[in-house]
Amino acid sequence: MSAPAPSPLAIVDAEPLPRQEEVLTDAALAFVAELHRRFTPRRDELLARRAERRAEIARTSTLDFLPETAAIRADDSWKVAPAPAALNDRRVEITGPTDRKMTINALNSGAKVWLADFEDASAPTWENVVLGQLNLIDAYTRNIDFTDPRSGKSYALRPNEELATVVMRPRGWHLNERHLLDADGKQVPGALVDFGLYFFHNAQRLLDLGKGPYFYLPKTESHLEARLWNEIFVFAQDYVGIPQGTVRATVLIETITAAYEMEEILYELRDHASGLNAGRWDYLFSIVKNFRDGGEKFVLPDRNAVTMTAPFMRAYTELLVRTCHKRGAHAIGGMAAFIPSRKDPEVNKVAFEKVRADKDREANDGFDGSWVAHPDLVPIAMESFDKVLGDKPNQKDRLREDVAVTAEDLIAIDSLDAKPTYGGLVNAVQVGIRYIEAWLRGLGAVAIFNLMEDAATAEISRSQIWQWINAGVVLDNGEKVTADLARKVAAEELENIRREIGDEGFAAGHWQQAHDLLLQVSLDDDYADFLTLPAYEQLKG
Repeated sequence: MSAPAPSPLAIVDAEPLPRQEEVLTDAALAFVAELHRRFTPRRDELLARRAERRAEIARTSTLDFLPETAAIRADDSWKVAPAPAALNDRRVEITGPTDRKMTINALNSGAKVWLADFEDASAPTWENVVLGQLNLIDAYTRNIDFTDPRSGKSYALRPNEELATVVMRPRGWHLNERHLLDADGKQVPGALVDFGLYFFHNAQRLLDLGKGPYFYLPKTESHLEARLWNEIFVFAQDYVGIPQGTVRATVLIETITAAYEMEEILYELRDHASGLNAGRWDYLFSIVKNFRDGGEKFVLPDRNAVTMTAPFMRAYTELLVRTCHKRGAHAIGGMAAFIPSRKDPEVNKVAFEKVRADKDREANDGFDGSWVAHPDLVPIAMESFDKVLGDKPNQKDRLREDVAVTAEDLIAIDSLDAKPTYGGLVNAVQVGIRYIEAWLRGLGAVAIFNLMEDAATAEISRSQIWQWINAGVVLDNGEKVTADLARKVAAEELENIRREIGDEGFAAGHWQQAHDLLLQVSLDDDYADFLTLPAYEQLKG
């Protein structure tokens, strides 16, 4: 007997949006409903498994490569599927949300790939979720333009052959979409909403353009979560009638547990895998989250002191390159988050040199590409990779067999000389409040102190405050980090913001709400797994 038809999904608590009927069609929602019916139960099991694994880490304060998958790691014969032409050269990738202006600018940026982000660079208001999908449909049908209402400047797409290839990033497994409910009143996972709407509307359209439905998979914690995505891809391709193996997925290795399962993750997705990416801030957040009660040896210093040359970070990135190239996959480097200043050329000069050094290091280490947050950084990153790659699309032939990383190397946090500072605490509070306030206004990618911040940087900020308090850290000025000290710094920052933007601007924002939420997730004894979970409860729209 065939499976029953999926129950229609109800759209709840959502104001009608212009042209939403082009995205929320009956057929598209039926597809999302079927994804939900088939795969949400397994998603729920995997989220419960995350909690069990975290409890085990709390008990042992260690991690190791999995003994039960040793045969997969030892088998040199398997490789991931060959890269399609549109994803073979990924030397520079630009990231950003899918608002209309960003969609045009990112596609026109000169980068090889645009990570079109429904995750950490996008606050999941219903408007951002639905209109972001509409913007991508309009881009593929060349029905998109934008005129900035303030400057009057107009934006339009370049010819198709000059546009970046889109790799779309859906939300992580932990987030639900509160505006879509099934017949039992259960929320649909945000990941299935984002993936389902995009895939249903664009899979065939992208094939007709000589590309395909390509995805970045965030917050993955195990190869079993990668296996679930693979099952979704197999089902989805059959559902819309496109060939198996059309989908390609790049997995962000941005959790400490996934770092111990890189080969297994590629193996589970091998018919659909495109590569792995080194996601720096979420990776540090994951270390703090998982080892937060592991004592002094797991205390991270100021986030800006943890560079990619730190021994444990170097172990992670070198293992990633070796793993990818052993299996024929792309290794994609981390983010250059600097936002050029229109007013201070000296700041730009120093920052550009840091970006250049970072991208030179990645290219020389064997990465096949890297991320930037701003179009002005595309030429700098491109130059770094051009010097190493020349006319080659990638350097997957560099197998990095010289790399040998142990389980201990990946969590050798105490190999760092840097220590927490008072300035680091202040910066964590500043970035946390300023980012959360913007997020509550529906902005997920925010320029703060000349850096493009997203949800991952807010996560590391609040996690470090929590960790430093609970570990009894003493700062460079002799002060012990306590809840009272965090409250004092937060109150001072709130007053600084009021002076900076004036009473009227302060009243128009969500500053007190952001302050309170930062302190909630930084001071509560019961550590919230993700800042975005309590924040989503307060997000309007």
